Amino acid sequence: MTEKYIIDAYAWIEYLIGSEAGTKVKHIIEEENNEIYTSAVTLAEVISKTARQKRNVEVAYDILISNSTVIDINEQLSKETGILHAKMRKTKKDFGLADAYVLATAIKTKAKIITSDPHFKGIKEAIII
Repeated sequence: MTEKYIIDAYAWIEYLIGSEAGTKVKHIIEEENNEIYTSAVTLAEVISKTARQKRNVEVAYDILISNSTVIDINEQLSKETGILHAKMRKTKKDFGLADAYVLATAIKTKAKIITSDPHFKGIKEAIII
């Protein structure tokens, strides 16, 4: 059975540094029946973090691109994200716009979010690693 997963920035960073949580992400990515997605916003977050850590941006970019399908941002997804962001901010005051894009993408693709981000705690679409 095919499972769909959105890997968020926290999880990708863990994967890239080879942490214990990253090993869990690796198993999900390497399972051949899984469909792996990344939000375009997440790609930007990971590249920014990689650059700030003075690590190889091209290697990080290639890993994300070769191991997942990047979901682009468009007008409809942005509208849905804005509505979702406003709703989430009612209960999670620091829920970020990038997190809302990831959640909206998960809802759109009917995928589970793989994350270590505490902002996703209690969200049914999220699997905290």
